[in-house]
Amino acid sequence: MRVAIVENTRVTEAGQVGIALAEAGAEVVTIRAHAGEPLPDFHTQDALVVFGGEQNARDDEKHPYLPELAALMRRFGDSGKAVLGICLGSQILARAYGGDNLIGAAPEFGWRSIGRTEAGKADPVLSVLPDRFLSFQWHDDTFTLPEGAAHLAENDAARHQAFRLGRAAYGFQFHFEANREVVRNWMTHFPEVIERKEPGWLARHSEFEPTDGHLSDEAGLTIARAWVRQIRPS
Repeated sequence: MRVAIVENTRVTEAGQVGIALAEAGAEVVTIRAHAGEPLPDFHTQDALVVFGGEQNARDDEKHPYLPELAALMRRFGDSGKAVLGICLGSQILARAYGGDNLIGAAPEFGWRSIGRTEAGKADPVLSVLPDRFLSFQWHDDTFTLPEGAAHLAENDAARHQAFRLGRAAYGFQFHFEANREVVRNWMTHFPEVIERKEPGWLARHSEFEPTDGHLSDEAGLTIARAWVRQIRPS
């Protein structure tokens, strides 16, 4: 299977998604869209992954590739090819299908509890999880659900934590790809940003990592493997 990964910021790590793709023997091509690299060719890829970034999903002036990326995600989704949008990627997917991007409306950071909806319990990907699970959050924005989307997961901070459009176009607001190694790397690269976002969290990180981080890692890899199973190699 051939999978294109689109990066929207300099420090991007595939984490649990990368592990699941490697287990499946996927041929992966990575596109640094934030650095001006051209987006992948729809015809040569079986699936599309779009990761997060510090920009918002409507920041077209500073990131003029965003409308093209939204259109590409919709093209993959409409064709039945598997799509995965995480954090900013989920917000771009919502935009692609007519959802409203709500900038700064849902700040959230750290390992947080998320609950499946009734639709999530029946979904091919979310059904592999318990009704409540932990995952890492780092976002300020949220979105309205596009028309026809299946609402899969929610919590008190951001009601639309996960959704699916069509057969296999998935948006996840939470960073299930971010295992403990990824989180530690983010701490190294962005300590000032994290301290502003959640004062004191860096000092308390060692309390949370062995428990919340461990449970989040398990849930994240389970989700990643379930999404990879939705890819249909051409």
